[in-house]
Amino acid sequence: MKKKLAQVMVVTPHPDDAEYGVAGTVVRWVNQGKEVAYVVCTNGDKGTSDARVKPEELAKTREEEQIAAANLLGVREVIFLRHPDQGLEDTPEFRKEIVRLIRMYRPETVVTADPYRRYIWHRDHRITGQVTLDAIFPYARDVFSYPDLTKEGLDPHKVKEVLLWGTEDVNYRSDITETFDVKLSALQCHKSQVGHIPLQELEGRLRERHSSLAQGEEYALAEGFHRVEILW
Repeated sequence: MKKKLAQVMVVTPHPDDAEYGVAGTVVRWVNQGKEVAYVVCTNGDKGTSDARVKPEELAKTREEEQIAAANLLGVREVIFLRHPDQGLEDTPEFRKEIVRLIRMYRPETVVTADPYRRYIWHRDHRITGQVTLDAIFPYARDVFSYPDLTKEGLDPHKVKEVLLWGTEDVNYRSDITETFDVKLSALQCHKSQVGHIPLQELEGRLRERHSSLAQGEEYALAEGFHRVEILW
């Protein structure tokens, strides 16, 4: 099987989560010449409070919105796994999907949701983060994990670092002062999710959040992550 190669892989539970969590940093990476791939785990078919919307139509809309946002950010490729919204489980099948993609794209950095955020946190975020971490270590790395993937030409791969968004334990900040406007525009592509929020209010919320994350730094706006360097 042909490997596709991307220095960064973003594994996101729903369409729009990556724009909230890492879009400003994605633009920085793209500007540095790095290839970025998105893996969108669910179809987002429950992401509305409008009972008149048909779930299958919402899923199609959200996929189109995600593609538009990714194109704006310069993301090279978006892979849709299309699991049902609110339906993710920590299963061998889901884990193998992520292992396959890690071995195929061979990223140095993987970004996903922090599964260890306490109390109120979307279950899909918890499951996505946990399955992704397990896929990274040890399953994507170990030669005797999924020998059928090796037979397909998808050799083991060692990810070098993980960045977790939505964390309560920020130990790494990324300057998005110069890329904030692109992040905001990418988030606006998700009209089904933020279209009801006046632009001034949406921008104000984001600026407040990212200004808070940049406290103590020399720059004005930051995205915050828990960073794990993988040495073994």
